Amino acid sequence: MTKPLSIAQQTLTILDALENELKSLQLWQSEPPAPSALQSSQPFASDTLDFHQWLQFVLIPTLQTMIEQRQALPNAIAISPMAIEVWRGSLRDYRQVILQLKALDELLDGHHARH
Repeated sequence: MTKPLSIAQQTLTILDALENELKSLQLWQSEPPAPSALQSSQPFASDTLDFHQWLQFVLIPTLQTMIEQRQALPNAIAISPMAIEVWRGSLRDYRQVILQLKALDELLDGHHARH
């Protein structure tokens, strides 16, 4: 019998799928933004980054680092509503990215209670 995947393993699987979706939509950048753009204090760095840049350069590496360092993952996140807002006029085009973010939201929402 196989052991169920841990929250960390499930998170990494979703992050990989998210990265693949961003690449398939040609939203994955080979060059990072200027360091100053990453210093924003606004939610999702909305004043300095496009949402897909925030996903690539803030969300994905932050969660990966937390997992690598065995830190507690956030247990109350809501990223998919922002994605829906950002891509409101083209939801069909970004459907798979939004679904991955929704899966991440649902996985991490209250997960500490499930350990």
